[in-house]
Amino acid sequence: MNNKVDVTWAGNMSFEAEVNGFKLMMDADDKVGGENRGPRPKPLTLASLGGCTAMDVISILKKMRVEPDYFNISVDGDLTEEHPKYYHKIHLTYIFRGQGLEMEKLEKAVSLSLERYCGVNALLKHGSNITHSIVIE
Repeated sequence: MNNKVDVTWAGNMSFEAEVNGFKLMMDADDKVGGENRGPRPKPLTLASLGGCTAMDVISILKKMRVEPDYFNISVDGDLTEEHPKYYHKIHLTYIFRGQGLEMEKLEKAVSLSLERYCGVNALLKHGSNITHSIVIE
């Protein structure tokens, strides 16, 4: 399977990406010539990781007949100081709310995602130390 994303210059430091037919504007901070018209590319990497594992986890939990009332993943990334700057540390916090949630099932769903199914995690773990925690509120 092949994916293609087009990234087109939109002036100054702005670029429009077309992903699966959806358009997304990326831009730089005004301090470096941008106009702040969209998110920066590096944090979008964290969003991709969060989205990838979130979809896996909710799919696995549905198969286990577990449906939380609320589910969120907070993704924190620490960039290196030197160029090329990349996320050398990433921490995922999986937050669940609901009645009767069993930590064992949540841990299994998260582990399956991170160890077997999430391709974004598989890619990033080669250059980043990725950790996680699970919170039931």
